[in-house]
Amino acid sequence: MKWQQAITDYNHYLQIERGLSKNSIVNYSYDIKKLISYLETHDIKKDPLTIDHTIIKDFIYSVSKSINVRSQARLISGLRNFFDYLIFENYRTTNPLDLIESPRLGRKLPDTLSVKDIDHLINAIDLSYQYNGVNLGERNRAVVETLYSCGLRVSELIELKISDLFFEEGFIKVTGKGDKQRFVPIGLSTQNYINHWLAIRNHISVQPHSKDVVFLNFKGKKLTRAMIFTIIKQLVEKSGINKTVSPHTFRHSFATHLLENGADLRAIQMMLGHESITTTEIYMHVDRSHLSEVLNKFHPRQ
Repeated sequence: MKWQQAITDYNHYLQIERGLSKNSIVNYSYDIKKLISYLETHDIKKDPLTIDHTIIKDFIYSVSKSINVRSQARLISGLRNFFDYLIFENYRTTNPLDLIESPRLGRKLPDTLSVKDIDHLINAIDLSYQYNGVNLGERNRAVVETLYSCGLRVSELIELKISDLFFEEGFIKVTGKGDKQRFVPIGLSTQNYINHWLAIRNHISVQPHSKDVVFLNFKGKKLTRAMIFTIIKQLVEKSGINKTVSPHTFRHSFATHLLENGADLRAIQMMLGHESITTTEIYMHVDRSHLSEVLNKFHPRQ
């Protein structure tokens, strides 16, 4: 069918023209699949090439009952991009989302951990923990230290390669969103934790497709996102920290602690791999008390 070919072409466009990551493409595709499923479930004899404003509006209203405001905004944005592409490629002439507004979003400040919290979490790691003869305690410490010390996204962590480690130069090469690469400084202590794990990793029977991957499970396979979330969740419960903590919390904490200690916002942007500095500027709002201290200390009229 012509509309199915249009979706295939769109996925190729996202990958080749826009250079989006696999995760981003999956999310865009999921939005379209939701729409197709809605049309089929309600026996609507339309497809993405012929759908109109009224049907899209009913679809969004239906979906909005089960998702939060941010997910609604992402869904509307994703579908709007899809229909813009269809217009550009002459699959259709109008965008049925032109008259649909996205819900207003307040700026959500990121959750952060204190340095004391980080210490509690790391101290809660059982370095003697083994499974099937593999010491996973050392691996877990290296995982947490790398997340926090380098400010990585969880996808960047699980994709980190041994060939990306340039310890002599004090950097690691990170592949971020849209397969964009950046070099991130890495401290000596974190290098040591990774080296301890690599010494253990050398004794694991590694699966062929994971030969160059740093962090593995006991079967010699690349860790999954879900496994990283599980490791963090167990550490939070064990340490007794009463906060909602995810792998991304360490990235927020990395940026916040750097800013609090006087790091330049542009440098933080480069280390985080943010496309725009406006994304990084959210950390300026995290600790207003610290900003007041900076003003009082450095402004000549204070």
